[in-house]
Amino acid sequence: MKFIFALTFALGIQICTGQIQTSELIGVENEIIKLMERYDAAGVSVAVVKDQDVIYSKGFGFRDLEKRLPVDDNTIFHIASMTKAFTGSLLGILESENQLSLKDRPGLYIPNFQFYNDKMNNLITIEDLLSHRSGLGNQGTSLTLFPENDKLKIVQRLKYLKPQAEVKNSWAYSNMGYTLAGVVVEQVIGKRWEAVVKEKIFEPLKMSSSMTTIEELMKMSNYALGYSLRNGNMIQVPFENYYGYSPAGAIKSSSKDLCNWMLAWLNKGFYEGTQVIPQEYVKKAMRLQNIKSDVYEKDAYLFGEGFGWRLRSYNGYFRVRHGGNTNGFSTVMDMFPFSNIGIVVLTNQSNSVLPYLISDHISRKLLKLPMDVDYPVNVGEMYTPNEEDNPINTDEKPTHPISDLLGRYHAKGYGTVEIKVENKLIYAHFPTYTFKLEHLNYNNFYLEGLQDFKASFNPEFTVEFVVDTEGKVERFKIYSQKVPVEFLKERK
Repeated sequence: MKFIFALTFALGIQICTGQIQTSELIGVENEIIKLMERYDAAGVSVAVVKDQDVIYSKGFGFRDLEKRLPVDDNTIFHIASMTKAFTGSLLGILESENQLSLKDRPGLYIPNFQFYNDKMNNLITIEDLLSHRSGLGNQGTSLTLFPENDKLKIVQRLKYLKPQAEVKNSWAYSNMGYTLAGVVVEQVIGKRWEAVVKEKIFEPLKMSSSMTTIEELMKMSNYALGYSLRNGNMIQVPFENYYGYSPAGAIKSSSKDLCNWMLAWLNKGFYEGTQVIPQEYVKKAMRLQNIKSDVYEKDAYLFGEGFGWRLRSYNGYFRVRHGGNTNGFSTVMDMFPFSNIGIVVLTNQSNSVLPYLISDHISRKLLKLPMDVDYPVNVGEMYTPNEEDNPINTDEKPTHPISDLLGRYHAKGYGTVEIKVENKLIYAHFPTYTFKLEHLNYNNFYLEGLQDFKASFNPEFTVEFVVDTEGKVERFKIYSQKVPVEFLKERK
């Protein structure tokens, strides 16, 4: 996709639009464009705040490659998991209004709610959800392969979902945990999470280009399309539908709007004289709530979770961060509270560390750190389905005829999967996707996406068919998460 940047340099200032730069960031555009070229990125939007002023705000490249529509600081991107800090803030606001305590159990606010066991029911608090120490884990199989628009119905599945880690003594990133946190907000307020985040955060922060649904986004004139690399080529991919787990990642916003969000966090929750985020919550959210080891840099002496933020020591400076990754988009927000600096980088490229590299470059400039850093190129290519159909492994054949594997299988907390043969190929039909079942050995298969599969995850999970004591196929296990999910075969 080098043609993008040939055109970029030819257009010059036309593809770099936004606020005039500060003297501290002279030359940063050249570095951003170089990084974009190395990463074959379509578009980037960057904004920086310092000492309660927006000192930099620019767009680079294109929000729509086909139409050559440029990115600017008002272009709306999907910010994905950066949403979590917004959901946490809503709970902080409710606590400041004495409507709940973060130390409360979710079941106090959700009728007939239960976790998988009594230990979880008795121990898990709202704080645990916000700091990823609940042990719930991501539960991505339930959320992604068996979507549900009703948030309350989603969290009611937790009665059947086994924990993925130890309660209160682990770090297990959890979209399901933040979905549950969002449901607590809804039950306390009596309004949908989408309406509450608009009323309590977007409006007081004057974030007029921020929203939570694709329907709202499509009514705007300046939004970015999402792109992924497949076999070295950039292709447009569909927007991810967050269905009922919107509190974990559904917000779409611009770098200009997100400046106001950062300004509030860097000013004890105040924005233009109004307390938007409670001061006490800002302190707690930016305080270590769940310590974890840093597998990337062994010399890091501070690393872990606050509430909706990841905290660590960065070259001697305290940094507050959260990134986001969704179909067609990668994003990051970095704040240095004791230096009054905030940086947000939004890109319309999947599975990319480009936002992190741009933020690191700007951080080093502003903090006057060494600039001699060699940034590796690291972009995750989109999953590419195999065009060939693999035959059954005759050396290690299944224990039963393929006809015995066919039928409907069900798991509580998930849903129903149907295994069928069509045109001599075996397929697994989930509510969201249909996959081919390719044989590995004996009763083990793996899922393979069809040619039109354009989601942001690799679906090639192992599936194992299990036989009961009578020699009949009883169930299958799908190894899509730490604890495999078992689906029981429906008997006629």
